[in-house]
Amino acid sequence: MKNLLLLSSSRAKDSGYLETALADISETLEGLDSAVFIPYAGVSISYDEYTVMVQSALSSLNKKIRGLHEFDDPTQAIEQAQAILVGGGNTFHLLHEIYRFGLIDPIQEKVNGGTPYIGWSAGSNISGKSIRTTNDMPIIEPKSFDALNLAPFQLNPHYTDYNPPEFHGETRDMRLEEFMQVEPETPILAIREGTALRIRHQHMTLIGPEPGFAFKGGQKVAIQPQQDLSQYLHL
Repeated sequence: MKNLLLLSSSRAKDSGYLETALADISETLEGLDSAVFIPYAGVSISYDEYTVMVQSALSSLNKKIRGLHEFDDPTQAIEQAQAILVGGGNTFHLLHEIYRFGLIDPIQEKVNGGTPYIGWSAGSNISGKSIRTTNDMPIIEPKSFDALNLAPFQLNPHYTDYNPPEFHGETRDMRLEEFMQVEPETPILAIREGTALRIRHQHMTLIGPEPGFAFKGGQKVAIQPQQDLSQYLHL
């Protein structure tokens, strides 16, 4: 019954905020009147400001969007939500707050029961098994690195294999290789900006203009737009 849209990013190239994903978001929210937005990944922006950004970006969809921080009872808000939106920012802060408010189980129950879940960047990161393949700095320590486990793999949004000239730090592939060394049986799906993973029931595809990559057991394999990736849901 799952209905997930896991966006790599809120922007692609010079696009407006959530502009390139608008059609896919509209499809995911079809028939619904409202959604709850979780702004906890926002650190350098207030939750009110962040919520207004999302409301403005999605205004053409005519959905009532409220920030989770506006509710007196976050658990009840999730339990009654028609859809759940989770924005980008710092993944560690996002997961820390979700644990602090006791929202892991309520979100899992809702999404596993068919409530649409739309995440971008950090919001996509937390949909996998853990946040151990995020690109973010650990500015705060969550109760656990274990995430929502709505999908049984790791994600790496904003994936790039670009290596700047004269750069001597670790590349993204090197970082993901380190994860594969310590957990070789868990796949990582790395998706470029402007692309997303679409999960409907027990079916998953990559959507967007560019390929991504699946990393597992020391191997890197390209995944193509519209390719059936459902095998990664059955691990």
